[in-house]
Amino acid sequence: MECPSFRPLPTWRQRSGGLKVNRSERPYHVPVMADTVVEMLRPLGRGVIVDATFGGGGHTRALLAAMPDIRVVAVDRDGDAAAQAARLAGRVAFHQQDFRKLETVMEEEGLDEIDGILFDLGVSSHQLDVGDRGFSYRRSGPLDMRMGPDAALTAGEIVNCWDERSLADAIRRYGEERWASRIARAILAARPLADTAQLAEVVSGAVPARARRSGHPARRTFQALRIVVNDELGALADGLDAGIRLLRPGGRIVVISYHSLEDGVVKRRFRAGGRGCVCPPGLPVCGCGRSAELRLLTRSPLRPEPKEVMANPRARSARLRAAEVAA
Repeated sequence: MECPSFRPLPTWRQRSGGLKVNRSERPYHVPVMADTVVEMLRPLGRGVIVDATFGGGGHTRALLAAMPDIRVVAVDRDGDAAAQAARLAGRVAFHQQDFRKLETVMEEEGLDEIDGILFDLGVSSHQLDVGDRGFSYRRSGPLDMRMGPDAALTAGEIVNCWDERSLADAIRRYGEERWASRIARAILAARPLADTAQLAEVVSGAVPARARRSGHPARRTFQALRIVVNDELGALADGLDAGIRLLRPGGRIVVISYHSLEDGVVKRRFRAGGRGCVCPPGLPVCGCGRSAELRLLTRSPLRPEPKEVMANPRARSARLRAAEVAA
């Protein structure tokens, strides 16, 4: 959508020439449910595991320590992850790429199949902690929210250019926000919005006081904008399909999601893959010839232990599902 009156702020890379953050303040990213990820993938023993959302490399480090005979192909849209991968050179090959293009990555690696794959979805601690990325509703930053340079849309274009109905529909659908219409009206009245701090203030003011008691009132709106900017649900569906196609028989896939929209995509794909014969009941023999593509390792999602949530509150909404490709 054209919006000639809006000129987005420079991105954090344009303004600073790169990332400037005191890394001694916080770890880049604390991996969620790392022990469970290792437990699910350890039976593979050896081979190639793809970390499709490498981030700070915490899950990869745990896997390398527990499984000395594997190597990891690390994938991430965010170029900042490359510096973390460089510290693991030797057993890790890094690709700055959208995980929906996994088959392209495997062609570059000269691989026809892989043994395991991990998706740790959503935004990383690092991306939230660095205000200049525009993901945080608690820090001032540009209205950006792009996971990587391949995203064509910015949050600024959405909040300053979209019509009220489109904006409300996106906030309602992808943020599961009941006050989406009020928020959209408030955003239009406040245009042009200059940064994330102003957006968070406008959203907070639009949400009734009684609804501000459970978490930050802008959380769902920021989630919705991030999902739209990065086409996260479309990328997830494509990435799951690509990952499952690449897995060898007996290979395993592990997915950690953080909200119901992500988990719904994963659950539906796993259930579809785990379904065998679809012939009507009562036929003497199967006529469809369909066999299950996947064996579900988790019938319902696994959740982090309370002690992990206490140590890392961002783990509280995590849900882990795993499956194995049928032999």
